[in-house]
Amino acid sequence: MTSTQTPARILAVCTGNICRSPAVERLLAARLAGTDVQVASAGTHAVVGHPVSAPMIPLVTAAGADADGFAAQQLTADLIREADLVIALTRTHRSAIVELVPAAVRRTFTLRELERLVAHVDPQALHDAGDTPGARVRALPALAAGVRHVAGAGPDDVVDPIGGSEAVYRASYDELAPAVDSLAAALRH
Repeated sequence: MTSTQTPARILAVCTGNICRSPAVERLLAARLAGTDVQVASAGTHAVVGHPVSAPMIPLVTAAGADADGFAAQQLTADLIREADLVIALTRTHRSAIVELVPAAVRRTFTLRELERLVAHVDPQALHDAGDTPGARVRALPALAAGVRHVAGAGPDDVVDPIGGSEAVYRASYDELAPAVDSLAAALRH
């Protein structure tokens, strides 16, 4: 990567942008700190300006990420267009993203779907796609789409914890955190 190349952008999307997508944003940003990747998040019905939901904060911080300074933002077509990879937390979010920007269909995945696909992407092919995590972010959508036939189906949605107990937040976190870690490891490889 040259110093003039723009960082690759990943956008995580959920509903309110205060629970799931900020957790993905902050965890992935922490895992990819110091690389040429920027991570943001937005909500299809964002609680604009609000911080990360209180029960999600200790889960994110215990994993080495920082929830401070976060402010929810509404999903826009521009945010989608600027992203090299769009990660939806449910199939419904994925549909909303593609409805806003139909051309984003090829670079938009649910988080759990992407986790399954990344497990089947040839690590050497991903590594050969570029020598930086940002180059791999740009290559990942095509590589992931190429293994859909072998990855199989599985759960795609991450449970929405809003208004739930700490146990519900933990369940939601436990669905998203391993997927984030798998993605970050593949991009850093």
